[in-house]
Amino acid sequence: MLNIAIRAARNAGDLIQRSSQNLDNIHIDQKGRNDYASEVDRMAEHEIIKVIRTAFPDHAILAEESGEHQGNDYVWVIDPLDGTTNFLHGFPQYAVSIALKNKNKLELGVIYDPLRDELFTAERGGGAMLNNRKIRVAKHNSMRGALIGTGFPFKKQENLEPYLNMFRAVTQDTAGIRRAGAAALDLAYVACGRLDAYWETGVSEWDIAAGVLLVQEAGGVATDFAFNDKYLQSGNIIVGNPRMHQLMYHTLEPHIPDNLK
Repeated sequence: MLNIAIRAARNAGDLIQRSSQNLDNIHIDQKGRNDYASEVDRMAEHEIIKVIRTAFPDHAILAEESGEHQGNDYVWVIDPLDGTTNFLHGFPQYAVSIALKNKNKLELGVIYDPLRDELFTAERGGGAMLNNRKIRVAKHNSMRGALIGTGFPFKKQENLEPYLNMFRAVTQDTAGIRRAGAAALDLAYVACGRLDAYWETGVSEWDIAAGVLLVQEAGGVATDFAFNDKYLQSGNIIVGNPRMHQLMYHTLEPHIPDNLK
């Protein structure tokens, strides 16, 4: 199953990179406020689904662009192009994200950055890898000097005020915050130690499913804003090594309203 996920991710990544040479002619649709999809998203998703369906015709699929495809207890969770806005602007931070769940438990995750040819993979109980080399979360254990990833609540403006309060609290305590615009890569970067922690509100399941397993298999912790494991449902998430996750939670908690818990 992991090999199929890798093949699908690489095929989609190759398609995305070929399309990046012709950005001016790509058709773009607006799905909602600050939410865009391009024909490249749809073509990449079609390629991923074709690879998966050929190998596992009975598996279910949850994909960003085409929604739910019915099947058995195995569910592939697909974001064909995480960071669409970056891609459409030629901003070099986007990736393909594919996860597999069995009976609602994450079993494998693949995140492929076609620009840098970086392939992040994880299997439950099997660890996390970057280009076939084992990775671990950073050992940093203090907010002081930490580098934190985040994402702005650009789709849900009602979350902006509490988010800004969280942002202010984290900024005061750390070396810096990075908002690069692709949640899948933010999580992959926590898994391999490039970021010490990450938090975001209102993300979709396909944005974070693969990355969460990467972080967990690299020794990290993921929770929602209520310190539970409902992040795929709520879209609110905090990740880091065990100590950094705890510190992040205590920093953010005073500013988290009840509707985000």
